[in-house]
Amino acid sequence: MIRRRVVAHGLVQGVFFRDTTRDLAREGRIAGWVRNRPDGTVEAVFEGEESAVRRLVAFCDRGPPGARVERLEVFEEKPQGLAGFAVRSSLGPADP
Repeated sequence: MIRRRVVAHGLVQGVFFRDTTRDLAREGRIAGWVRNRPDGTVEAVFEGEESAVRRLVAFCDRGPPGARVERLEVFEEKPQGLAGFAVRSSLGPADP
């Protein structure tokens, strides 16, 4: 089990990034969440089997059709035992 937090920069909002990420996470049995941030980025947290998380991180590096990911930040974090996957509402940059 691994956990990764990603922040996608570029044209990543308004292109079904969150919905596609949620669908792929559920298919891969990955727990976590995804949200738009006020600064125009998309942030997500993934927990699950290493190969499945790596595939989802790779997806976020290119995004769905219509997205233009200019940069993807990837952070290793300690797994917290999340269950399920959700699309969260936009919150401020300091919110968890």
